[in-house]
Amino acid sequence: MSRIGRLPIAVPAGVQVELNGAFVKVKGPKGEMQRTFSPLIDMALENGLVTVTRRSDNPAERALHGTTRAVLNNMIRGVSSGFERILEWDGVGYRAELSGTNLVLHMGYSHPITMEPPVGISFAVDVKTRQIKVIGFDKEEVGQVAADIRKVRPVEPYLGKGLHYLGEKIRRKAGKSGKGKK
Repeated sequence: MSRIGRLPIAVPAGVQVELNGAFVKVKGPKGEMQRTFSPLIDMALENGLVTVTRRSDNPAERALHGTTRAVLNNMIRGVSSGFERILEWDGVGYRAELSGTNLVLHMGYSHPITMEPPVGISFAVDVKTRQIKVIGFDKEEVGQVAADIRKVRPVEPYLGKGLHYLGEKIRRKAGKSGKGKK
């Protein structure tokens, strides 16, 4: 049995979960999400707990069991408390700012790069700590938007300048040593 898949999901107060076969609709204070899962996996809502079970030990069903439970848990957590991803920038002259709801990045190019947030996503910029927060209720969407922002100026390995996630370990290279050459 999947260690993740067998754990029940507690539904917090203020969150409504509708199960209709493989179709799931979750509604909470932060937003509303819906998704169709594989019909090989069964879901049941009893006493404020959602349980995910599989019918057999088929490899296809075993692979879907833990994944289905994790995605459903992220949906419930997202509409109740939301998710955020934090990026930092390093580099002289690099900066970020908000223009309305849009994120404007000045990352050493000849022009500023403006990023418009998708529906359900918002940005927050802290200039003192040099951080950009991507906030939303869909974990998958938050992660994708953060990855798109990071692609604007990935961290270079020699000086460590660019955009990176908070706490990300940056692999640094040693530059030229200049020894042994004449």
